Order: sequence, then C-alpha cells, then structure tokens
Amino acid sequence: MTMRRSMTLLLLGLSTLPFAAWQWANAANSEASTQGTAASNALLADGNSNDDWPGFGRTYGEQHYSPLAEINDGNVGRLSLAWYRDLGPSNPASIPIKIGDTLYYATGMSVVDAVDARTGKSVWRYDSRVADHVVGTEMRASWGIRGLAWWNGKIYVGTVDGRLIAIDAKSGKEVWSVQTTPKGNGQFITGAPRVFNGKVIIGQGGGDNTPTRGYATAYDAETGKQLWRFWVVPGDPKLGFENPAMEIAAKTWKGEWWKFGGGGEPWNAFSYDPETNTILIGTGNGYPWNQQVRSPGGGDNLFLCSMVAVDADTGQYKWHYQFNPGESWDFNSTMDMQLADLTIDGKPRKVVMTAPKNGFLYVIDRTNGKLISAEKIARVTWATHIDLKTGRPVEVPGARFPPGTEFAMWPMTAGAHSWEPMAYSPKTKLVYIPKIEQGAVYTNGDYVGPNWKPVGLTFGAPIKDPLQNTTALLAWNPVTQKQAWKVDTVAGWNGGVLATAGNLVFQGQLNGRFSAYAADSGKELWHFPAQAAILAAPISYRVGGRQYVTVLVGMGLSPSTNSYTHGGIAIDSRTQKKRVLTFMLDGKAKLPPAPPPFIAKALPDPDYRADAALAKAGQNLFNSNCLVCHGWNAVGGGGAPDLRISPVMMAPPSFDAVVRGGALVANGMPKFGELTPQDLLALRQYLRSRAADLRTAKPDPLSPVPTQDKN
Repeated sequence: MTMRRSMTLLLLGLSTLPFAAWQWANAANSEASTQGTAASNALLADGNSNDDWPGFGRTYGEQHYSPLAEINDGNVGRLSLAWYRDLGPSNPASIPIKIGDTLYYATGMSVVDAVDARTGKSVWRYDSRVADHVVGTEMRASWGIRGLAWWNGKIYVGTVDGRLIAIDAKSGKEVWSVQTTPKGNGQFITGAPRVFNGKVIIGQGGGDNTPTRGYATAYDAETGKQLWRFWVVPGDPKLGFENPAMEIAAKTWKGEWWKFGGGGEPWNAFSYDPETNTILIGTGNGYPWNQQVRSPGGGDNLFLCSMVAVDADTGQYKWHYQFNPGESWDFNSTMDMQLADLTIDGKPRKVVMTAPKNGFLYVIDRTNGKLISAEKIARVTWATHIDLKTGRPVEVPGARFPPGTEFAMWPMTAGAHSWEPMAYSPKTKLVYIPKIEQGAVYTNGDYVGPNWKPVGLTFGAPIKDPLQNTTALLAWNPVTQKQAWKVDTVAGWNGGVLATAGNLVFQGQLNGRFSAYAADSGKELWHFPAQAAILAAPISYRVGGRQYVTVLVGMGLSPSTNSYTHGGIAIDSRTQKKRVLTFMLDGKAKLPPAPPPFIAKALPDPDYRADAALAKAGQNLFNSNCLVCHGWNAVGGGGAPDLRISPVMMAPPSFDAVVRGGALVANGMPKFGELTPQDLLALRQYLRSRAADLRTAKPDPLSPVPTQDKN
C-alpha cells in the first residue's frame, strides 16, 4: 500500500510539472504582454515628448505633430540632406514610421523596408507578394499603401488584395496574416492600419467601383484573431441585422439598397480616445454615388459620410455625426480626424477636428458627437452653411441635380481636402490644411462604363475658372473658425503636412519644392528642390541625439494622376526618381543632377490610319478602365507611364499580353482579361490617335509643359 501510494504521488507530482510550467510561462507571457501594452500605449499617447513616430499621425489623436524643436524657425536655413534612397517603381504616397534606430516605410504593392534612420542603410525588406494573391479588380483603383503601424515589436501593413499582415520589427519575418476582405469582390486596402491598446483596426476601399458594403474590423495585435467588426451600412433586412445600430440605420434607406452594396468604406481615417476608450471611424461615400439610384425616395443613408464613435473593446455603437446626409457627390469623410483640447467660449472642450471633402472644417465634441462649429475653408456651392442647431447642411436648390438638370459643384469629387493629411499644432493652436480648389458640372446622365455601372451620374468638363485646379497651404484657427494665414501652392494637388514644436510647418508640392514655413506666420523659411512631385506627408524624429525630417518623394497613383490637375507641371514615371529623402541640420549628402525636363515624344507609327468611331469607342474604354492611373486624355499623370509614348501599344501581341494577359501584374499593371479582342482593338486605336495628336503638335490643353522647381 505504501509503495503504491508513493508511486501514485510520484506520478501525480510528475503530471503537475507541465501544468506548473504552463502556468509559469502563461503568467510570464501575460506580464510581458501587459508591459508591452503599457509601453506601446505610452509611445502612442497624445502629448508625449518621445523621439519616435510610431503611427500614421504619430499619436492616437492623429495630429501629425512632432514635439521636437532642435530644428526650428531660427536655424532651419541650415537644414540639408542627410541621406537618400532611390525607390524604383513604387507608389511613394506612404508616411513612414520610426521606432528606436529604425525607419520603416511601405512602397509599391505593400513592400515594407526597414532602414537605419541615421544613414538609410537597409536593415531588411518584406515583400507581401501582392501579385501572387490579387484576384479580380482590386488593383485597378488602388496600387500601394499610404502608411504603416507599430505595436509592441511588430509592424503592420495592409495589402491591395485585402490582407492585414504583422511583421517582426527586428527581423522582418511575417508573424501573422489575415484576409480581411472577400477575395475577388473589388475591395482592397490602401489606408494605414491603426493600433490601440493591443488591437489593430483596418478598413477597406472599393466603394467607388464595385457594389460593396463597407466595414471596419479590429484584430488582436498579437495573434491576428478577429475581435469585432462594425458595418457601416445595413445589409438585406431579410437576413437580419448584425447589431441594433444596423437596424436603426436601415430605417434611413429606401428601396432595395442592399442590391447595390451601399458603399461607405472606411478606408483611411481612424482615431483613438483613451479617456473614453473610443474609436472614431471616418466613413466613405455611397455606392452608387447617386442617391437617386441606390436609395430612391431619399433618406439619410446612415452611416455614409459620417464620423462614427464605437467602443474600442467591443465595436458597439456610441454616437455618430453625419456630414452629408443622403450623400450624392462622392463626398467621403475618410480624411484624418484630429483630437485636441481647446478653450471655446471660455470653457475647456475635448474636441475632434476634421476637414472632409465637402469644403467645411468641423469642430465636434468628441465625448458625445455634438457639433460645436463648422465653416467653409474653400469655395462651396452645394450648401449655404451648416445649421448649428441640427448639425445638418443647408443645401442649395439644384445641388442634387434632378434629371434633366446640371449643377456646377464646388468642391468636386477630389474634395476641398483629400487624403493628404492636415496637421494640428498644440503650440500655435492652428490646423494646417492642404486645401484644394476644383469644380465640375454634375448631371444625371448614363455614364455606365464597366467599373461604374449603375452610377447614373456624369461630370461635365472641368469648370473653366481662375480658381480651378489651384491649391494652398491653409492655416486655420479652429476656435474662431477663421483663416490665420494662407500660402498659395502650385497646381491642383499638394502634399500632406507636418507641424513641429520648432514653430515650423513642412509641406511638398507637385513641382518638387519641399518647404518649411513659420507655423505662426506662414513665411517660407527654407526649401529644397526634390526633383519630383511630393504628395506624402513628412515626419520628424530624433535618433542619436539629432532631429531628422523624412519624406517620400514621387507621384503616386489614384486621383492624383489626373493630369488636368497638374497645372502645366511635367511629371514622368520613368525619368523622375522616386526617393526617400532625410534631412538634418548641416547634412552633407547631395542628390545627383536632376534629369532633363520631361517632354513627351511619340514614336513613329507609319501604319496608323485615323478611325474616329473606333477611337471614340476606345476612349470610352480608356476612361472606364485606364484613366485613374494613366491620366485624362491619356496624358500621363506621372504615377504610371504616359501611354502616348509607350512602345507597348505599337505591337498588337505585346499590347494584348500586357492588357489582357497580365504580363506586368508584378509591376502594378492590372490584368483586364474581360476585354474582348474588339475592345483591345478600339483601345489601341484611341491610344494611337492620341500619339498622332502628339506627333503633329495638335493643341491639347491637358498636355504638360516642362516646369519644375529648380531653386
């Protein structure tokens, strides 16, 4: 009995060892996770004074503000190049992040590079191999990623094919990957992930081109496990609603909206308020754009074009503010939302500030969603003002362009402020906005190209107006809702903005001029000729006791490539280098000489014969499928090659292999396998006709002239 009992106790003791070890390991992991969460939260907290730039807008409040002041308004004239890296074929619209000694950035089809922040020397590269995964039309409306996120030793990136990936920050090895969108449904990711309190959130795009239903999803930052999902618009009522918010939203839609998807993709803007444990989600426009098609009979169409507040732990709805009820103009509200503490009417207010596409700057109480103020920052023709009692816009007659009418809309679909980030300085209490002025004539037409059906909306030709396709860097006082100062910038697009504690604001322009302005006055204090267009926002950080400023240079894709907005600036994807530029005081690096000014020259085409009808059919195909990357009237926008001078179109087999066969998918050129041989013939005829116009020097108001910043 004694021996048996002793053996039993021994076996029991042995059996408890693995459990005890598991308990110890689990407790250690839990403690490490808790410590990692606390450290990461501290690094991302608003108002911190650390040396890093760990997220898209640096901190949870998305202010795009650096507390560093070694580089300031008194010595910025000594700012010069510390190092640079050529990027090759890529989409340089990304905002880098920096942790410790390492700078991280994403280019092209979600390729992530880690480099030494002081020297630019490569540490590792991670290729998400989008070309091996992409299905359907995802690449056609987006190519590239606008930013990264960091949390507890991991880097997070989204991909065009809809994956969210965690990468080990030290080794560059993939930690986990999840598919956040259904494959082949036209949804994609181009926005930066955001990480908060151990969770990573991501949205998606696609609502301009395909009948999709938008949502935002939160995942466990350590494991990739899905934690919650917030749907932006309701689905088919017969299938039930995911939560009470969707049931409420469904009452604001008419007809059979779910057959169109509804849209609402929250592709870009998220902010986190730790005080209330709230995630703010900026939502997109409707699909189709025209409400008369997707929701006949009207309705507010919640939660399109809104700021939606949800519980960060559960995703449950808290409150919302809708900028454009019943939206019908592509006025998506996915522009950055900046948290701040302001004194308004003598009282401290916790606010969120945003300038969505529609032309107003909004100040909203972030604790309850109540509107505090809203004023125009650009020309606005669709509304007279925002009613402060109801929070609703007061629309002008005709703004919804009833059938048989047209309306001169300012701003147009580009918005008065697009995805290029604005910045807020807690020091000056000013918001710095990359403002756009563009208008177009809206009509209720039948433009139903394959990527747009059934939109039921057309644009007329861009409005001829002195204000058309102009931009400015606008300093705005959110308390008084008045302009503090303004600097006119060139062409119809300008770059994202960085503000610093050194009383500086940094911004780039399409002509390659990268400037530093006095944050309090707008006086230009320094500039650098970057030799290529700049759309991305800069960042600033400190490493080795020195402050640096980094920006990605080069024209990216999406609407920025619409060549009619370039204001005569010549932009070329082949000759103008896309680079990472990093600056410091008294830097010693030099760029190679700039290439000669780009002048488009068409190749000889002795077999070309004019065919107006065939070229017109090809133009329709081009506008539906190719314009977004290759520019209006096939005048290259810089993000992709100018097809008027491309040798590919000269040989039918090569043209077929690239367009229908997908021979250049790995380079970012989508496959258009659905086009018929007759479609291909028409498309090639149109491009050859545009090349013929170029050879004969036929006047083309959209053709660029060689203009670059050389100072």
